[in-house]
Amino acid sequence: MAEKEYVWKQKPGTFPFMLQMPKPPLEGYRPIPTAENYARAVTGNKPKWMPISGMDTNTIWPDVIEEHPVPEVDGFDYWGVDWVMVESIGGMITRPGTRTFSAIENWKEEVVWPDTEYFDKIDWAYDGEKIASRMDPERAHVYQCVEGIFERLHEMIPFDETLAAFIEEPELTLEFFERMADYKINVCKRVFANYGRVDGVLYHDDWGNNKSGFFSNAMFREMLFPPTKRMLDYIKGEGKFVELHSCGKNIQYVPMMIEMGIDMWSPQENLNPPDELFEKYNEQMSFTFGVRGLDKPEMTENEVRKVVRDFVDKYGKNGRVLASVFAPRETPERGKWAREELHNYSLEYYDKKW
Repeated sequence: MAEKEYVWKQKPGTFPFMLQMPKPPLEGYRPIPTAENYARAVTGNKPKWMPISGMDTNTIWPDVIEEHPVPEVDGFDYWGVDWVMVESIGGMITRPGTRTFSAIENWKEEVVWPDTEYFDKIDWAYDGEKIASRMDPERAHVYQCVEGIFERLHEMIPFDETLAAFIEEPELTLEFFERMADYKINVCKRVFANYGRVDGVLYHDDWGNNKSGFFSNAMFREMLFPPTKRMLDYIKGEGKFVELHSCGKNIQYVPMMIEMGIDMWSPQENLNPPDELFEKYNEQMSFTFGVRGLDKPEMTENEVRKVVRDFVDKYGKNGRVLASVFAPRETPERGKWAREELHNYSLEYYDKKW
């Protein structure tokens, strides 16, 4: 089936639309497949070069998994959550006051679960074939598993009620998270079966604000750790690596992230110091860090390349750091120089190292 025959549902300019777009061909000498090298970096298995986050992967973003409205415009997802597009941030938030069930005490009677109500009616094979048609076989294929088990609860009832439920109804709240983990596993089963090669899963669940995590470590271990680990155990048991997207100052949870089986975290660096993460945890977990310093008013090509070499020298020793390249839009040549230098210099760096 030619691509022109597929029905693409996402609205141009939205995050899912951009993720579904095909990417330009990869450049530079690559002694092993890019997908293999990316997986090596994520799992700590001696990559041949330092991958560039977002460049060395394709994203699997199914249209039929309606964690947000599809397309992303004001409306409802298949949980009944009311979403609003905020153009200034290019993303969606739940409409204030949204409630899909009356109280945590009543979730078992009132929540409608998509995996029992809708999944058998979805044409997974068609959507999988469509999404796979834009996957580059050279790149790593990563499924974006959005709206994690904690996020989904506070999208269905107000945030303050969600946090109160941890204290007032811990058993019912944990049971909700366990059922949500079942749902996530059922989603992954469908994705793994229908969307071609899936190398890894990027799990989204925001656990903190700009001051700290939302929960004490003890509460995190009691309430979120068991269902999340069970879900991740399933994913890793299927031979996939696990990446984490979790906004907030969540460095306090890193030991438990590692214990859960998370291979890589992309932290907010203004809240979670990269040097501290690198020194304490990089032998056990991979991180994505930004290559900073490319935004000075005036920079020569040699200065750009030196910034990149310094980054590799600083964070390359364990083979468990991936790079995000931040260059000003008005100076695209800096991004080109930086990506080129990162690839070539890290090839030499790791060739000498192992």
